[in-house]
Amino acid sequence: MATAYIIGLGRSGIAAARVLKTEGWEVILSDRAHSSTLEVTQQELGQEGITVRLADKPVLSDSKLPNLIVVSPGVPWDLDFLQKARDRGIDVIGELELAWRYLKLSPWVGITGTNGKTTTTALVSAIFQASGLNAPACGNIGHAACELALSQIKTPNSTPFDWIIAEVSSYQAESARELAPKIGIWTTFTPDHLHRHKTLENYYAIKASLLHRCELQIFNGDDPYLHQVGLHQWADAYWTTTKGQDHLLCDPSQGIYIKDNWIVAFGELIVPLNLFKMIGDHNQQNLLMAVGAARLAGIEKGAIAEAIATFKGVPHRLELIRNIEGIKFINDSKATNYDAAEVGLASVNAPIILIAGGEAKEGDDTRWINEIKAKVSTVLLIGEAAEIFAKRLEQLDYQTYEVVETMDNAVKRGWELAKKQNSKAVLLSPACASFDQYQNFEERGDHFRKLCSDLGN
Repeated sequence: MATAYIIGLGRSGIAAARVLKTEGWEVILSDRAHSSTLEVTQQELGQEGITVRLADKPVLSDSKLPNLIVVSPGVPWDLDFLQKARDRGIDVIGELELAWRYLKLSPWVGITGTNGKTTTTALVSAIFQASGLNAPACGNIGHAACELALSQIKTPNSTPFDWIIAEVSSYQAESARELAPKIGIWTTFTPDHLHRHKTLENYYAIKASLLHRCELQIFNGDDPYLHQVGLHQWADAYWTTTKGQDHLLCDPSQGIYIKDNWIVAFGELIVPLNLFKMIGDHNQQNLLMAVGAARLAGIEKGAIAEAIATFKGVPHRLELIRNIEGIKFINDSKATNYDAAEVGLASVNAPIILIAGGEAKEGDDTRWINEIKAKVSTVLLIGEAAEIFAKRLEQLDYQTYEVVETMDNAVKRGWELAKKQNSKAVLLSPACASFDQYQNFEERGDHFRKLCSDLGN
């Protein structure tokens, strides 16, 4: 019996383990963590015949080498164990790549980029589904891709998915050497995850490798970096711009742009822009890329109009939680880097009470802090980054901040200050990862949502 190691006991790792177990593999699932919650999962999977090792550091044993190693997105690709496995000829792939092996008969849309991936993925899936297609979202959004594969394996006579809409992070792209979507979308590109990818060039190359394997490619022509490299590296791609036809990097017959409040795709009027209710220029750009993918897939204008008129956005990205006495409480927990947080600030009316902080990332914070100086009346700092951010704000001549440490304190204090300062909004847009205080950005956003919902009760 062939043996597979799965590294990482998250949703994707569990889904990969179940796929391989159903296919007759001996499966060993390893995770370095240990908790009572994980012990429950260990027992549940054990009943399915899947071995789970907690507090585990996997090693290669000459007596029994695995035939396959599947890596969850959060596991570093350059881990010594994985490098040794590759050197010995063991097949090492990511969970998304495993799903591709079972689902490649269906056409995929693959969406990658530093920011904008989740909203664009959700928009594409909503438009495709409005046209009557069975087009689930997976990857970093919706299902783990292997959950979709498992549903097909368990019902072998079922019809393949019409399309699969996959949000592909750099971590997932790095471990997916054969994944080849029919349509690829690259939303934005700015420095991020450099603690893992080391250099901007490596980070770019990982995303570019995915796009090169796509049959059709759509790029955000308003992104400065992509715009710069576009003309000589992606000459045959489809390009978008919110700035009008004259700013396209391609012939209008291959462009998606805005003209006189209409979305124009490939020379044809598609839908009026005012159908779309989400705020921010960046979301108009996300919309253009989604419309481009829909038209390349042959989806009619009516389905596009229906989908975008009812689209309300995604949780944790500029999500309006409630409005109290004219003060909006907005959850932008997904803004985990400076660029995303800058976009969040730019999209909300001033003056703003900003909640920021968490686990700091590398990157250039200058434009983010300039946006703070222009629009924020007080910054409330939480988490490990609080003191770091305080020093940076001081260095750039901004003194109106408070170190409040926790989300509980931040929401309570934000409400007090918003009333005193006549602020338009209390905005959680952290510019940080969440792992110092939360399991992920979703848990952080959920906590903010609950605290806001409890205000005044």
